Amino acid sequence: MQTAFRGRVVLPSTVLDPGVVVCRDGRIVSVRRGTSAPARATVIDAQGGWIVPGFVDIHVHGGAGADYMDGDTDAVRTVNRAHLSHGTTTIFPTTTTGSPAQVRCMLTACILVRRFWTAAAGARIGGVHLYGPYFAAAKVGCHSVEGRRDPTSAEYDDYFRAGIVKIATCAAELPGAAGFYRAARRRQCLVTCGHSNATWSEMAAAYRAGMRHVDHFWCAMSSVSSLRARYGTPMQASMEQFVLAHGEMSTEVIADGQHLSKELLEFAYRMKGAHRLCLVTDANRAMGMPPGRYRFGPHEDGAWFESDGKVGFVPNQGLASSVVALDTMVRNMKAMTSAPIQDVIRMASLTPAERAGVAHEVGSLEVGKRSDVVILDRTLRVRHVFLGGVECSN
Repeated sequence: MQTAFRGRVVLPSTVLDPGVVVCRDGRIVSVRRGTSAPARATVIDAQGGWIVPGFVDIHVHGGAGADYMDGDTDAVRTVNRAHLSHGTTTIFPTTTTGSPAQVRCMLTACILVRRFWTAAAGARIGGVHLYGPYFAAAKVGCHSVEGRRDPTSAEYDDYFRAGIVKIATCAAELPGAAGFYRAARRRQCLVTCGHSNATWSEMAAAYRAGMRHVDHFWCAMSSVSSLRARYGTPMQASMEQFVLAHGEMSTEVIADGQHLSKELLEFAYRMKGAHRLCLVTDANRAMGMPPGRYRFGPHEDGAWFESDGKVGFVPNQGLASSVVALDTMVRNMKAMTSAPIQDVIRMASLTPAERAGVAHEVGSLEVGKRSDVVILDRTLRVRHVFLGGVECSN
């Protein structure tokens, strides 16, 4: 049976208006300009809206009251279902700081959910983002400081052997960081630096070891002023300058309207472009939940934060990741920057898929890829989500 999606089709570099995407047996078999569909196809009309690829979130901690670090399959499915309803069809569950046992439980839960995946489990797991625990002590942010540590091969090799880690983060200035980066590169991970107060020279050493990405730009990262406090004068170049000066470096923004001003979002887009800038949620368990007090990370001992329904925060300290999904990031990026719709959608789909090594399967509406399709209305709100061409109920 064939399904034909008809409407304004958003491709990586253009929009077919009108266009038709034809799917069969879970794959895209045709993408064409115009309105004609195969004679026996079931036609899904976007009714003036947008037909876009399913979103790909490479940095996400939780949602709907659950956190991946809760370490059980129920929590993983709860988070994945919550994000699927907002258009994310491929997801990279992200660790935080915690004990080795807690990290291993999280990895095991994700492996089990991926192994026995059905659409009822929510978004597909593209891999795990090993994010915590290798943060700089001064840049832990809202994560539990007790679970922070320097990397050791005995620990991270165990995680890599699980076979599900596809993105790997470590602060560049930590002892053992270079070994971590090289091990992650051997595993063909996207190698990243985050929660770091690294200098240009430390970033350069990390780059030589395989690091090519920096997490949530301007958040929990070094700046000229933070490095002056560490080194005095002359002032040092920071992660920001290194990322902007190296074309191969990619980064990500949290476009929830709370973390970054529209001017910073515009600056990031102009400097890195849609091919090297990813939209991420960095969402925590308060996503989709009422304002209140929540745990970041494991439910038994994660750090406390608050949500006001707009953003997570630690009172009198700072922000604590987002509480909204990728569809909100897409709407904000379109409204707050000069990026055209095809670039905005690319930053939420193909670019993260490319960086995470899954673009051969997902991230764009191209022949041969999975028919993970999202229909947005005229205002870019999610109306329908299809996994493998089959509509998912919210």
